[in-house]
Amino acid sequence: QVQLVESGGGLVQTGGSLRLSCAASGSIVDIYAMGWYRQAPGKQRELVADITRGGLTNYVDSVEGRFTISRDNAENTVYLQMNSLKPEDTAVYYCKADLRRDDSYFYYDYWGQGTQVTVSS
Repeated sequence: QVQLVESGGGLVQTGGSLRLSCAASGSIVDIYAMGWYRQAPGKQRELVADITRGGLTNYVDSVEGRFTISRDNAENTVYLQMNSLKPEDTAVYYCKADLRRDDSYFYYDYWGQGTQVTVSS
């Protein structure tokens, strides 16, 4: 059974920083890509950032230059360093992994349960 567990969310003032972590565990053979999505009340879930095993990264325009995604392949863990936080960053942040299990030929998406990030004005 595959499990993704997020941590690091919380309450921070405008301009502050948070570091999110997501650790994947279970019968995992390979994780091609890991990423962070977020969903605010009344809005669609959107991609924040993702990263491949080889280190290629992608960011939504609104966080470019403020957030940094990284991963530790040996530990199946992805991080999101969030600096210069704004109230509009407030959302539930979800971790996603594109991975292959030991009982499958194919890669599938797996999701964490989310961690709340709240930025006060």
